[in-house]
Amino acid sequence: MASNSEHAAQSCGDGHADEVETALEMAEAQCREQGLRMTSGRQKVLGLLLREHRALGAYEIIDLMDAEGWRVKPPIAYRALNFLTRHGFAHRIERLNAFVACSHPGERHSPAFMICRMCHAVAEAHLNPAKGALGAAARAAGFQIERTMVEAEGICPACSEAAAA
Repeated sequence: MASNSEHAAQSCGDGHADEVETALEMAEAQCREQGLRMTSGRQKVLGLLLREHRALGAYEIIDLMDAEGWRVKPPIAYRALNFLTRHGFAHRIERLNAFVACSHPGERHSPAFMICRMCHAVAEAHLNPAKGALGAAARAAGFQIERTMVEAEGICPACSEAAAA
């Protein structure tokens, strides 16, 4: 079975490096528009999240950065992750205590995450909780939903195919 990094690389395709670079440029532009500073460390962490296509814990991020010649301490990584999640460039996956790049930065949305229990690949989708059963339950209780995040665990298509082979 492929390692997590190999699995992510196999599923990305040849244009993935260009997609990562485009996403980083868009994040930089969004920061400029909002008067935020995208430091080189923040950009590096976001680049790793974009490149890996899976949930990464803070210490995994530190190990990847170390392997690429960046010597960072945990507080620096956590500050970068805090910035990225606070400003919508990344999400924290509670179930895994890990982080993923947001697939729709700059958009207000309620993410739903499908997490592969085998390779930890994470797919992000959008929900509209106000229109579903959760919204109906909230209205019945007089509750106004401000933020939701759904996490579902299962097996991704690549791992399903590998298991079947």
